[in-house]
Amino acid sequence: MRNLKTLSALAAGLALLTAPLAFAHDSGDGKEQRAVLQEHELLNAPGKKAIMLTVSYAPGQRSLPHSHPGSVLAYVAEGEVISQLKGEEPKLYKAGESWYEPAGSVHLQSRNASESKPAKLVAWILNDAKDAISEPYKQ
Repeated sequence: MRNLKTLSALAAGLALLTAPLAFAHDSGDGKEQRAVLQEHELLNAPGKKAIMLTVSYAPGQRSLPHSHPGSVLAYVAEGEVISQLKGEEPKLYKAGESWYEPAGSVHLQSRNASESKPAKLVAWILNDAKDAISEPYKQ
């Protein structure tokens, strides 16, 4: 009986610890998961920084429209992503494919193409050292 209570308490504690993870990707509300892998000021380009990050999408999830002050190279590491820059048609990118976004581009769509599988991007950004990774797009 004592072991059962200990096991129950342990299970309850684990459930509390993992609950935030289950809701980290709720919907298409722009709350995709970003993780900066590296960020470095560039010695050969004063005032610039290079940033490498991942962007993870739950099934059906999307980013809110935004722009990037810096240039972006994006690579689909997992799943399929639909991306659309202002003035262009939406394009489907599969795992292993990549694209370029010039500095200042407006990213109208960036979303997981699947309603049942996750997707993940790896992005490399060249920014002015003072700039944010992205800014909300104001139409």
